[in-house]
Amino acid sequence: MESAERGRPVGGIAMEFPASDGVLSCSPPTIPTWLRRRLSETKTPPPSTIEEIEAKLREADLRRQKFYENLSSKARPKPRSPSRSSSHEDDLGQRLEAKLLAAEEKRLSMLANAQMRLAKLDELRQAAKTQVEMRFKKERAELGTKVEMRVRQAEANRLLILRAYRQRRATLKERTSQSLMRRSARESKYKERVRAAMCQKRAAAERKRLGLLEAEKRKARARVLQVQKVASSISHQREIERSEMKNKLEDRLQRARRKRAEYLKQRGRPYNAVLNSLHTMHEQADILARKIARCWKKFTMLKKTTVTLVKAYNDLNINEKSVKSLPFEQFALLIQSTDTLHTTKALLDRLEIRYRLSQCIPNPSAWNDIDHLLKRVASPKRKEVPRKAVFNREEKKTLPSRHVGRNLPLSRYQVRVVLCAYMILGHPDAVISGQGEREAALVKSAVKFVKEFDLLIKIILNGPLEVSDEESGHVMMRRTFRAQLAAFDSAWCSFLNSFVVWKAKDARSLEEDLVRAACRLELSMIQTCKMTPDGDSGPLSHDMKAIQKQVSEDQKLLREKVLHLGGGAGIERMETALSDTRKKFFNAKENGSPITPLSTLILSPSPASSSSFGSSVKASNASVSSQKQSSVVRSLFREHADPKEVSSPVSSSSISRFSGESLDMENVRIVNEYVHGERLAFADSFSSAGGYQSNIMAKVKETMEKAFWDGIIESVRQDEPNYSHVVGLMSEVRDGICALAPASWRQEIIEAIDLEILTQVLNSGKLDINFLGRILEYALTTLRKLSAPAYEDELKKKHQQFMKDLAETCWASGSSENSQVIALIKGLRFVLEQIQELKQEVSKARIRILEPFLNGPEALYFLGKAFTNRYGHPSNALTALPSTAKWLSSVRGGKDEEWNEHKCLLSELTRRQENSSSFLPTTTLRTGGSSLVKMNGNQVDVSSTSSATTFIETIDPHLECKGEEIDLLVRLGLLKLVNKIAGLTEGELPETMSLNLFRLRGVQSQVQKIVVIATSVLVLRQTLLSQRIVTSQAQMDTILSSSVKQLSECLDSAADAGIKDIVEMLTPEDDKSVDTKLHPMKELMARMLSKSLQEDDAVFTRVSRAVYLALRGIVLGGTGKQGRELAETALQKVGASLLVDEVVKAATVLVVTAKVSVIVHGPWYANLTKD
Repeated sequence: MESAERGRPVGGIAMEFPASDGVLSCSPPTIPTWLRRRLSETKTPPPSTIEEIEAKLREADLRRQKFYENLSSKARPKPRSPSRSSSHEDDLGQRLEAKLLAAEEKRLSMLANAQMRLAKLDELRQAAKTQVEMRFKKERAELGTKVEMRVRQAEANRLLILRAYRQRRATLKERTSQSLMRRSARESKYKERVRAAMCQKRAAAERKRLGLLEAEKRKARARVLQVQKVASSISHQREIERSEMKNKLEDRLQRARRKRAEYLKQRGRPYNAVLNSLHTMHEQADILARKIARCWKKFTMLKKTTVTLVKAYNDLNINEKSVKSLPFEQFALLIQSTDTLHTTKALLDRLEIRYRLSQCIPNPSAWNDIDHLLKRVASPKRKEVPRKAVFNREEKKTLPSRHVGRNLPLSRYQVRVVLCAYMILGHPDAVISGQGEREAALVKSAVKFVKEFDLLIKIILNGPLEVSDEESGHVMMRRTFRAQLAAFDSAWCSFLNSFVVWKAKDARSLEEDLVRAACRLELSMIQTCKMTPDGDSGPLSHDMKAIQKQVSEDQKLLREKVLHLGGGAGIERMETALSDTRKKFFNAKENGSPITPLSTLILSPSPASSSSFGSSVKASNASVSSQKQSSVVRSLFREHADPKEVSSPVSSSSISRFSGESLDMENVRIVNEYVHGERLAFADSFSSAGGYQSNIMAKVKETMEKAFWDGIIESVRQDEPNYSHVVGLMSEVRDGICALAPASWRQEIIEAIDLEILTQVLNSGKLDINFLGRILEYALTTLRKLSAPAYEDELKKKHQQFMKDLAETCWASGSSENSQVIALIKGLRFVLEQIQELKQEVSKARIRILEPFLNGPEALYFLGKAFTNRYGHPSNALTALPSTAKWLSSVRGGKDEEWNEHKCLLSELTRRQENSSSFLPTTTLRTGGSSLVKMNGNQVDVSSTSSATTFIETIDPHLECKGEEIDLLVRLGLLKLVNKIAGLTEGELPETMSLNLFRLRGVQSQVQKIVVIATSVLVLRQTLLSQRIVTSQAQMDTILSSSVKQLSECLDSAADAGIKDIVEMLTPEDDKSVDTKLHPMKELMARMLSKSLQEDDAVFTRVSRAVYLALRGIVLGGTGKQGRELAETALQKVGASLLVDEVVKAATVLVVTAKVSVIVHGPWYANLTKD
């Protein structure tokens, strides 16, 4: 060992301690009892932190090092000087004693250390005890506080419950008192209504009595007038006979005088020849003058003079000024009235005669210069069927010989075309849909023609006038009747040519609708009569023969109309279409298809309207509005049909039977609507609108039905009434009820509605109104039994009210047989309508039964099978689907660019949301002022508002595009279709979207409305900011939101809204000061809006692009939060963020349509997109 003091080595010293030494004993120390008990107690140590534990570990390490140093110092020998080594043995005792003293000191120090350690432990124990006591007090205080708080809360809850109980009792008491007050008010109102009803009944009875008295007076006056008319006609006839006898006598005297003069001349009296000739000339002159006077008098009485005809026409007040001031509906009724047509035609015929006399052209063929145009606008002649009471059989036999060979020339001035010129001049927007060259030329020629016609009327009434000549530099020239008549004819030829050119397109569309209707009739007859390709249908029942007869008659009417519209070429096109229809039907029948549960679906359309789908009512507004605008012009050229001609045994049920398309196509359309999410709303409105049929066909059917009922009423009003149609209607009522009733009821129905007894009663000459009423009552009662129990009471009230009204009508019109039969016809019409409504309810019930199939994958499978049956296997897609191939190829070139741009916008949107929660768009389209738009990036996840089917929603809730080629192509293709400015037609659509024509038309109309609203809001914002009309952001937002709402309602309600209407909607009428400031700016806003809505304008292009990007964001990004944010970002650039809901609604339809089409037509798309 080395000494720490001297640093040199010394020798080791061995030390021994006796075992009996009590002080140095190695026995373990004894632990006190209180400490052992304290240590043995299970006590949770106080919580310690990491810093305290580390500090205690460091202290324990230091104590261990000190302990090792103490042990090493005990074994270390004491330094000893080498000089004293010799005397070591001498003082050994002293050293041992010193060592013992040192050991004793060491022991004492160790004992002191142990005591000190125990003292520290006691201090730690006391500190821990104090800490535990403080924590216990603190926890007890906290627990007391919590208990006290809970007690206070329980007391507050008790008070609230007590207060709520008192309030409930007060509310019940108040409700009871209000109920009593309402009951008393209802009783008083009921009493008042009863008194008012009694007063009304008394007043109605008094009015009825006065009306009956007035009717008796009118009848008496009519009889007196009739007697006077008969007497005057008899006297007039006698006067004519006397004048004819007088003329005959004068002719005989004249012949006698001539013979006498010739006789005297032959006897040779030359000296009296000159005198006799002069005398004869004077007599002949007198006779000629009297004849001319008689003819002129007769002419003025019967045909009237030109001035009289012009005055009668002038009284109609149809001129350039009045036409522009009259409303459209009022002027339409005026020009369609019989008096207007007769008066105008008489004047035009006279002008034609005067023009032909003024021209003095010897060659008659020169008048046929416009015959090719007149044949295009001339109305077909009404078939003349003579009445039985007028002609006898012999005259009927000779009638065709007189009329067949007669080929009357066409009138040069067609009255309906002339009146159309006034309509075009006064209301061009309502008549003409479009702004092409044909329309502009038509308006220009109409203005010139009306101007020349009005000037001709003035010259006839007032004589020659001084008129400025535009061709010679506005020089005043004297215009005579002859010169003005030539100018009028020239303007007429120009207008007629423009009118025929404009009308050709409309006639072609109508001809196509008529041909389509004929094909549907042919297809229905083939299916109903089960005809073979050779035309053989085997033995037919009476009903089948009636169906064939009715179809042939209907097709005959359609052929006549097609012949009038397209001539022989139109008939050839119609025959070709019928032949193609028959071939396609039999080919499809030979191919065959498995019967699915959906094939049992049967619909019964209403007789008053064609079969359609409710979802297409909003979608077809654009096409309906364009057809509605020319309805008045078409009504001027409607085809005149004699009631006899259309009064063939056609009933409303047969019309509705033949009006729809084939059953399979109807089923496909129903399933297609359900798959696209229309559900039962579609079925409820199935027969209420003409969504999938032409509006023209709906009007044709409505007109035919009205003519049918008018023809039946006319047939019973004749002198010899024909009741066969009434019996036929009753037969249809009986058959319709038997078709709906169980088999056990049919014998009872046939016995209750006995057609033989009805025929005998009708032909007996004395009608039994009670018998007829019992038949109608039985029919209505049976229909109530067949209807649903929930509607039985309502139907009972409705039927009783109808029977009551029918009885009152029959009583008010007198007890004549005609009035009773007419009442019976009205009752039959009502019963037939009730039968059709019941059939519709049955159809709806069948649809509800099939809803599990319609809402599942079976519906998509059904659509796929139907598409396969129609267009063949997917491997033949290139040849069977040319329009679809062309459509996909047009989109395929730019799909990658569109998708990359969409992904960039999506990543930019995500980055903006991560960087900041509030941002402004990069650019804002505005034409002046400062931007007051402040956007908020915190968007709420709005779920899709689509009404898609549950199965489609299960596939993809937000319908987001994942970038697959087919899905991307279909979505972009639909987006391109609806963004076209021109309206979609069937020829533009691919075959896969043929069932969605009106749905896509509706989306296209919605997109165009959004563009118009966005442009209008931009103009309004620029006006408000530039004129400093608004003073705050809140006022700006209020004006914009209200304007957008009002403008949207205006565009939805008014199909022909113009720039003026939009400007009026944009003006805040509720604020007087704002209205005063905006009033001078209306004209400027109108000009700006008209310019901004032009196709080549920069503003229109920018707004259209923004709307397209918004639609694309939802179509590709889905209907969730992501797609909505993309759409809102795009619309913010043009200040149209208020329209984001409209964009989402329109785009959702496209997304659902694309998703369904990809699922159904996926194999065909895959074959078309192969490289």
